[in-house]
Amino acid sequence: MNRRRSPVFGASVVVAALLAGGAPSHAQDSPDRPAAAPRDAAAEVQTPRQVPVSRPEQRQSEHDRSDVFNPPDGAPLSPAFRNQPDNGRVLGFDFARDPLNAKEPMQTFEETMRADVAARAKVMQTQRGLLASRYDLTPRLDPEARMSRGKPLPVGPTARLARGVDWDALAEMPPEQIRERGIFPYPSLPHPKQATGGQVFPQMQIDMFPRLERFDVEFDLPEAFLPEFPPATFLQNRPELGDVSRGEVVSINNFHRLFKGILTPVQLDGLRLLVTPFPQEEFNATDDRKSAQPSLGVACFDCHVNGHTTGQFHLNPDDRPQERRFRLDTTSLRGLFNQQIHGSKRSLRSVEDFTEFEFRTAYFNGDPIHAMKKGFTIFDRIHVSHMAQLQNMLDFPPTPKLNVEGRLDPAKATEQELRGEAIFFGKGRCAGCHEPPAYLDHQMHDLHLERFLDEPGDGPIKTFTLRGIKDSPPYMHDGRCLTLEDTVEFFNLVLALKLNGQEKADLVAFMRQL
Repeated sequence: MNRRRSPVFGASVVVAALLAGGAPSHAQDSPDRPAAAPRDAAAEVQTPRQVPVSRPEQRQSEHDRSDVFNPPDGAPLSPAFRNQPDNGRVLGFDFARDPLNAKEPMQTFEETMRADVAARAKVMQTQRGLLASRYDLTPRLDPEARMSRGKPLPVGPTARLARGVDWDALAEMPPEQIRERGIFPYPSLPHPKQATGGQVFPQMQIDMFPRLERFDVEFDLPEAFLPEFPPATFLQNRPELGDVSRGEVVSINNFHRLFKGILTPVQLDGLRLLVTPFPQEEFNATDDRKSAQPSLGVACFDCHVNGHTTGQFHLNPDDRPQERRFRLDTTSLRGLFNQQIHGSKRSLRSVEDFTEFEFRTAYFNGDPIHAMKKGFTIFDRIHVSHMAQLQNMLDFPPTPKLNVEGRLDPAKATEQELRGEAIFFGKGRCAGCHEPPAYLDHQMHDLHLERFLDEPGDGPIKTFTLRGIKDSPPYMHDGRCLTLEDTVEFFNLVLALKLNGQEKADLVAFMRQL
């Protein structure tokens, strides 16, 4: 088996051409979008420059261009191997040598990339067809309600119902009937490419940071249903400053300029680590990567942008085998200081443990063997504590209509918002899991969705905070509910609440004030 390996640079040029011609672009033209993004320091440091060949040592010799460096062509230690099985060679799969999910031993990166690029359009056509069959993806935006930096809120529900069924009729059906007819409107939302999985970034973020683009898969949800980019950043140690992001995406390029007079030295060092890229399952320097060029990796704040989220998703690291792992949206780090458990299912009991385990789980899809190959990152407890101290500074958005106990101030709230609060703490049974003032109960709950679906269910998942919830679409752990209205419809069915249309609208109005 003799394979000539082509240079990665040449393969990258081919992939760039293929992507330019065959992959759809979803960036939206906007007068507010800068014509040229500032240089990304993380990309600059890993991008070699082409220089003239002017020195003898730069010129490649026949030896340099030969096949002698190919593993199959290497000389064996002893001629005695000719009498051993397979001539003493490993002819089958070798994880350290072969790309993850390679179709045959000694498959090259270039072969993997060509196959992935060729399949990408079909992969995304299938995913977008699935989404279009489940949702009305034409954005309907609230004329007044806004996220913290001014992005309009999407309005739902967006889920498509079965022919001849409306929300009221569906709410009257028992779970068994809904399951038998296959008409539950919120089944699990799958990753576009389950076998590969991994982190996928929205196009608006890739526009600014091209190093985050994958050649095998694209983001699948329209931008209107995602959080702001950049999102606001609030600090619980400096509440008087309000949003400290100043409309910038916090990165290795600007973190020191933005925060040198606001954070302590320990917190600033923690932020430095949170904006530093480290090897990740799909973004690394090995043949397993899904970026055209070798990558330093992904920074914590590439996913938790500005300490929040922009709807990036991957597969959760907690379930095995691969086909049982579910899509997991990046959750916000706002209010992390007030949470007693971390991780959707892992029940980690400190921010330090959560930070440390992210590099063993989400970064490497739950497999430390992958981390060993792609760049095993081990932080000592001092660095972990610095990262945790910064995360503990991240706060929720201001809530001008809530009092110090997290309840509506009747003098500031509208009648509809007050009605919604009464439903939240009464008929809607929301407060059973989402207790003020942080609107979570530090517990895990199993909704047993298998009652409604021909799916195995998700098992216990932790309660996520509802503070600042208007800034965090889509909803549920996998983003299956695109709007707050969808989320209300979901729980109206799952908990058999029997809410009417006005009660649902009132409940949404209240949650927008949290």
